[in-house]
Amino acid sequence: MTLTAEQALERAALAGIHRLRIPTPFAVGRVNCYLIEDSPLTLVDTGPNSGKALDELQSQLATRGHSIDDIELIIVTHQHIDHLGLVEIIVEHSGAEVAAIGVAAERLANFDEDAEAEDRFAVELMIRNGIPEEVTVALRSVSRSFRAWGSQVTVTKPLADGEEIAFDERVLEAIHRPGHSPSDTVFWDEQRKILIAADHLIAHISSNPLISRALDGSSERPQALVTYIESMKKTREMPAEIVLSGHGDPVTEHVALIDDRIAKHQRRKEKIYELIAEQPRSGYEIAQAIWGDVAVTQAYLTLSEVIGHADLLVNEGRVREADDGEVIHYETTG
Repeated sequence: MTLTAEQALERAALAGIHRLRIPTPFAVGRVNCYLIEDSPLTLVDTGPNSGKALDELQSQLATRGHSIDDIELIIVTHQHIDHLGLVEIIVEHSGAEVAAIGVAAERLANFDEDAEAEDRFAVELMIRNGIPEEVTVALRSVSRSFRAWGSQVTVTKPLADGEEIAFDERVLEAIHRPGHSPSDTVFWDEQRKILIAADHLIAHISSNPLISRALDGSSERPQALVTYIESMKKTREMPAEIVLSGHGDPVTEHVALIDDRIAKHQRRKEKIYELIAEQPRSGYEIAQAIWGDVAVTQAYLTLSEVIGHADLLVNEGRVREADDGEVIHYETTG
């Protein structure tokens, strides 16, 4: 019998995992953090760095009889600012340990430098794919204004892929599932069949595989969507009954949701192939053909979508990148 979202939250709460819905300034809306009432008392993600988010976090913890001073462990699921902005403040109050996937620890510890490097990477990628420079200047200004919502994070418990975190009443396995971001990590309670998945899998919206710099320092552009589909296929094989997401309601039929998401990516891939078959196009031209003006206002998001699906086509041998030294155009191989 499939659980409803309410039943899934009730079952998680009975297992000592409580959803805290924290406000963000972003279009995605509130972010789900999770309080694990166990020893150590643990908070999975924190919400963004804002007074409103901190007030609501304090208030929702108080309904459970806790405060941020009581937190003993913070688990960071990935590098996005709506999930980690309050870490530094909570650590200052509580002295909590901070756990995150080890390959991301250096990036998390150098938030400002990493954000600046990420912006430079994004601008170069946009210009190489045909986005006008004036658009990139505007988007970089917006990105810089968002940085105040983030925070540096000193990881005191770096986790290896597959490493277990032991509590008094449970064990969580940390599993690296990159794609939505390079550092995406899910936490698996095998005994209870509960997966804390953050933005790896969200019921009501697709998790955008944004192209980001590789965590290993490689200069080669990561294939974010290719990686994300591989990660989803691995998650599909897990016997999870409840997937607790970073936004919205729990996922209670993860196999069906993953199958649907992969099918949608296949359809988007074929639509992009048809556009390229009509004539060679840059990534920006493809984005404009699909989304119109949104390709300007959400230029990096839509470009990541296009490049991700073009990567699938390139890997299949149906499309190639034609580089004239300034702008990359996609053309068919047939």
